[in-house]
Amino acid sequence: MFFFLCPHCNPDLGSSSLSIQAIPHFPGLSSLSAVLAILLACAGVIAILARVFTPQALFIWHCFFRPLGQDNQKARLDKFYRGQAEAYDTTRSLLLRGRNTMLSLSAAHLRQMHAASPKKRLIWVDIGGGTGYNIELMNKHFAIANFDAVYLVDLCEPLLDIARKRFAAKGWKNVIVLYQDASEFTLPEWADGVDPKGSVGFVTMSYSLSMIPSYYTLLDRIEYVLSPQDGLFGVVDFYTAYRHSSLHESAIGGISKECGWISRWFWQIWFDFDHVHLGPARRAYLEYKFGTIKNYNGRNHLILPFIVRIPYYIWLGRPRSCDVTRFCHAFEVQGGNTIGNCSPSNLMMVKATDDSVPPLDIGDSYMQVVKTENVVNINITPPLSSFHYQVKNTWRLPYYEQPIHKEFRTFIYSFTWEDPFEDMKVLKLTQDDSMLVITSAGDNALHYAIASQPKRIHCVDMNPCQGHLLELKLAAIQSLDYDDFFSLFGRGKNAKFRHLLDSSLSPHLSSSAYQFWRINADAFSSSFYMHGYSGLALRLAKLIFALAGVSKEVKAMCDCDSLEAQSKIWHEKLRPVLFNPIVIALLKSPVFCWNALGVPINQRNMILEEGTFYDYVKNTLDPLVETYLFKKGAYFYLLTMLGHYTPETCPLYLTQSGFETLRKNDSAALDTFRLHTESIVNVLRGLSRWSLTRVLVMDHLDWFAPGAAEVDEEITELHRVIAPSGLVFWRSASVKPWYNKVFEQAGFRVAPVAIRQGSEAIDRVNMYRSFWRGQRVLS
Repeated sequence: MFFFLCPHCNPDLGSSSLSIQAIPHFPGLSSLSAVLAILLACAGVIAILARVFTPQALFIWHCFFRPLGQDNQKARLDKFYRGQAEAYDTTRSLLLRGRNTMLSLSAAHLRQMHAASPKKRLIWVDIGGGTGYNIELMNKHFAIANFDAVYLVDLCEPLLDIARKRFAAKGWKNVIVLYQDASEFTLPEWADGVDPKGSVGFVTMSYSLSMIPSYYTLLDRIEYVLSPQDGLFGVVDFYTAYRHSSLHESAIGGISKECGWISRWFWQIWFDFDHVHLGPARRAYLEYKFGTIKNYNGRNHLILPFIVRIPYYIWLGRPRSCDVTRFCHAFEVQGGNTIGNCSPSNLMMVKATDDSVPPLDIGDSYMQVVKTENVVNINITPPLSSFHYQVKNTWRLPYYEQPIHKEFRTFIYSFTWEDPFEDMKVLKLTQDDSMLVITSAGDNALHYAIASQPKRIHCVDMNPCQGHLLELKLAAIQSLDYDDFFSLFGRGKNAKFRHLLDSSLSPHLSSSAYQFWRINADAFSSSFYMHGYSGLALRLAKLIFALAGVSKEVKAMCDCDSLEAQSKIWHEKLRPVLFNPIVIALLKSPVFCWNALGVPINQRNMILEEGTFYDYVKNTLDPLVETYLFKKGAYFYLLTMLGHYTPETCPLYLTQSGFETLRKNDSAALDTFRLHTESIVNVLRGLSRWSLTRVLVMDHLDWFAPGAAEVDEEITELHRVIAPSGLVFWRSASVKPWYNKVFEQAGFRVAPVAIRQGSEAIDRVNMYRSFWRGQRVLS
């Protein structure tokens, strides 16, 4: 018997009660119904699965099983895509990564490049565009209506049918589909004898360069028709590369380009079955024929991360015939460099006198010019560095990636540990001064630019990541509004950073800096200042305070309105927690001192020669609490305790007034910056005699062992480069550092600016025992 429950069958149970009523049972009918139900359910599931996975099934069949044969290129394309054209866009979303990024980057750069001539005719040619997916996607970043004409060139009729339907549905009258061989593409407007040279403003290739056999002819043709000054070329494609990068690849920002031999050979062989060619030749010719603007190397993790990792790249470039005069001047004259791959000039023309600019030794020259009698001089100029082809700014001078650069996985300092207000009291800067400073996080360099707007600020750091950080700040000042800017570097988090990076910041960043922040885009997802080596110390302090249950007291201390209240919380609550046996033990570790505090071994030895590390830290922090309010002015320690700044307590560049000062007159104040990724002594070698008036080397000389020859050489170069009566400043962990005598012997008059005595704070950081000034003697 089947039974069912009826709420109305038993009046004794009430209207809401249930009763059981018997109904007849027919075993045969029941079994048949069950079978039919199961069959119907299976049919429904199969129908749903077929609808969902038909595109994938078509993709797998045509890509992996159906033979292509040995037909010509056109026949192979039609045969390959005819059965899967309708499913093409659906199945390529995971496989063809980077298309959206390439278009977003292109849109950002196009806006900058065409800002000077907005009325100039703008033509876009999308080569191998297939279904027109890229053109529809581009409309999100750069309205299709802004183009005077858009041409989609492809040799595959089944895909072009999809494109025609797509554009008709959008109603775009300026988009034209051309069924042509890409290596011989011709635009309708070139009819009647019109010379096509320089007539195109934008060209893109999305996963098509690797499929076109005659790529030399194609790239030569694109170079001919692309506008020399404001033409842009964007490419995204698969690739493989050799294990070691060439010198030119290092100069254009080829981070993570290398492929292991398994990856290199496996993907070349795998894609070759479908006539897709991933060998290095195509990309090598692309980067030789054109000047590189941006270069990003990624890995498509597809379905199985860390196992299936297909190399792909995103590249933006422009014709090498564009005007690079301003960038050559910035690098060679203002930056003091003459090396082959970064300069198109004849290196042997430099006059060998005391006033000449010596070469900056950051790699072997890529162009060797030999002056010999009776020998024909064949002048072949290779592509320049990516710096020379940037669309706007001359901040970040180019550098060859050296093995030492790879030792810096990230930035050490996310904020600067010297007090710029105290610096300004003794610097006495004017608009005629030229400075050299250590980059660090760039906070103090920006402070000097706001307060005095000196003629030139050379920012020097061996760690490329410190340069990437300052570059990002400069780009954000120039391209973002104040709210977004403060959210990045004030609050230390911005959920839109990845979008801002591509759509707003990228035209102002060097190729290397863009790649670094593209890889580290999650740095702003939580707290930026918890990243980098210095972030390790902040995270440790936060953990200690949380475990001790004093996190509320930390926030209360940063909100105190009086020194008395601040001192009370410090001595009664926080100081006993911070100076516990575990922390004291960590302070004795050289590894912790370097990775968390940025204190190298030689500086640590200087500290221990004059006391214990515990005494050093105690004499640093105790006087600060008694002298400066964290809530109002002492932003260094407010940051370390909260993990972010506040609008009331932050560096000058993060204030609304400081931000607006740097933004004035189309950010003219930012042009004072030249960022060097080199050692100080190598940068000094490249600068001409008496070209600097102020130099701040922070605690940099503490890093050398006593008597180091490098210190003698650096101070000798400082004496040559600093003008008479010019000033150099340094801080030290020692009361009287050993290298003071080297300054005196080189011709500097040395005097202390401040020396820490017991429990007195010498500035709002109070991190160093002494602050010194050296004045170059007139003679």
